[in-house]
Amino acid sequence: MDGILPLWKEKGMTSHDCVFKLRKILGTKKVGHTGTLDPNVEGVLPICIGQATKVAEYITDAGKEYVATISIGTATETEDADGVVVASDLSPKRWTRHEIEQVLDRLTGEIEQIPPMYSAVKVNGRRLYEYARKGQEVERPKRIVRIEEIVLLDSRDLYEGDQITFDVRVVCGKGTYIRTLAVQIGELLGYPAHMASLVRTASGSYRKEDCRTLDEVKEIQEAGEIESLLRPLETALLDFPAVEVEDPLYDKVDNGQVLPQHPQLADTALLVFTKDEKAIAIYKKHPTKEGLMKPEKMFPLNR
Repeated sequence: MDGILPLWKEKGMTSHDCVFKLRKILGTKKVGHTGTLDPNVEGVLPICIGQATKVAEYITDAGKEYVATISIGTATETEDADGVVVASDLSPKRWTRHEIEQVLDRLTGEIEQIPPMYSAVKVNGRRLYEYARKGQEVERPKRIVRIEEIVLLDSRDLYEGDQITFDVRVVCGKGTYIRTLAVQIGELLGYPAHMASLVRTASGSYRKEDCRTLDEVKEIQEAGEIESLLRPLETALLDFPAVEVEDPLYDKVDNGQVLPQHPQLADTALLVFTKDEKAIAIYKKHPTKEGLMKPEKMFPLNR
């Protein structure tokens, strides 16, 4: 069994829980997820099966889309609704739609973020949440992330009250913390804030409408129709150029030989070689030999 299963992860489960259950449902051990979703977050979690586990990192690195509820008025230690409140300002607030959209525009593009203390980022060999659970604060590395788009989802023209919430759709790149983005929105508005809820609606080329829950996957597997859910591993490689190869280049690529650099690799990190539209190898520029390329991944069984 090989392919990518677009799973809808439900609230209350970890990504590892999903993998554990799918191994039992599908009867195979070669199952891997494509990036951790917190237990209180639901949404798209592509699952790689069999040979497709080799492309999991490319889905993890691909763009994501979320719908988040931003709450202005209180901040928490975890930056989401599960944490203890650490700051509060419930004084009356009033913004026009245009004022909020201006703030969202300021956070679009490349922005700087500091990962939350309750996160899996490693500092000095330990994950930040390990420090946080012991009440220890450590200096966290700043990172640059890319926000492609933030869209205010409701139609109100005026936002007013003691604690204001609104939904946004966020399209972003790898490494973005939406809870931190919620805090940043609050900072620009001048108040403490946190992320009240989060749903991931897309991961790479896999969207909400493509997904099935664990219960649905189990039913489809028991009906003997699981192959209908699996997407080809090539769907994880759509961000990279692809070249259909013919003999004699095919044999050289299929054997993983170091080759002269293909022209299409000049302006990209990776190049996918296919045969009959099936990926047979991913090549990259040779790290030490200029003008040459070498295999990054091989798919000998993808026929």
